Amino acid sequence: MTANIGSAALGGRSDFVQGLIWMALSMTAFIGMSVGSREMAETLSIRQVLFFRALVGLFVILAVGRALFPEVRRAAKLRLHLARNVIHFTAQYFWTIGVVLLPLASVFALEFTMPIWVTLFAWLLLRERLTGPRLLATVGGFVGVMVIVRPGIGMVDPAAALVLVAAAGYGLSLILVKRLTQHCSPGAIVVWMILIQLPLGLLAALTDWQPVSVTDIPWMLVAGVGALAAHYCQAQALRRLDASILIPIDFLRVPMAAVVGYYLYAEAVDLWVFLGGGIILLSNFQAVMAERRKAAAVAAP
Repeated sequence: MTANIGSAALGGRSDFVQGLIWMALSMTAFIGMSVGSREMAETLSIRQVLFFRALVGLFVILAVGRALFPEVRRAAKLRLHLARNVIHFTAQYFWTIGVVLLPLASVFALEFTMPIWVTLFAWLLLRERLTGPRLLATVGGFVGVMVIVRPGIGMVDPAAALVLVAAAGYGLSLILVKRLTQHCSPGAIVVWMILIQLPLGLLAALTDWQPVSVTDIPWMLVAGVGALAAHYCQAQALRRLDASILIPIDFLRVPMAAVVGYYLYAEAVDLWVFLGGGIILLSNFQAVMAERRKAAAVAAP
């Protein structure tokens, strides 16, 4: 009995450490994707950035994801895949504009409003209950955004509004992914993402094509591999850790982005970004913890 308890405790500790490692890799990949996208945008159009990110993703899928092809050929829920990826592609376009025009830390802080949008769309589309903690998280998120953009203190940067629209798009995309997971594997969802967004990116890029040089290729790889790796590592972390643990860990992307922005692009560290981001973080964290306590109470005998 003692040996079994010790083994279970060791396994739990191992999952926790592995979850932290996967989350650290995910955050690093997200930052890498942002830097790669910004560097590409120095010489290429933002539409080309989206195209080449998807193109690199296609090569990665062809190399490691061939086992998924039989499921993909069945084309289950194709219309839902199309809707999800058009929304996600549009959100990526606005997000990339923010990455190019705003300090990296500001982009990631504003992106943390996504859980609020998920709650709203879950209520509208999935008829999930809009509980008190979730409403409080929504209000707190709004306050946090106001602290970051500070309307009335100079002109609000339009790029900040685009990042908020992108966060809303990501939130709606997640709701559609939740529906897709009832019929498709996560791997197939990623493959369809590449197959749909690659031609969308090509059509968009052809409207604003800039000459491509050999020096752009390393940044294409950084952005493309970073995008796939970030989502894969995040999924691995979620298999090992609760969302209530990952939320405060994931928020470390904001100071990480601030450090990278400071050293690579000489971006000033804005304390208002950290204050507003902290309000958004705490608002979402209290909602997750409240839902967790409620679930535990229901499960208790």
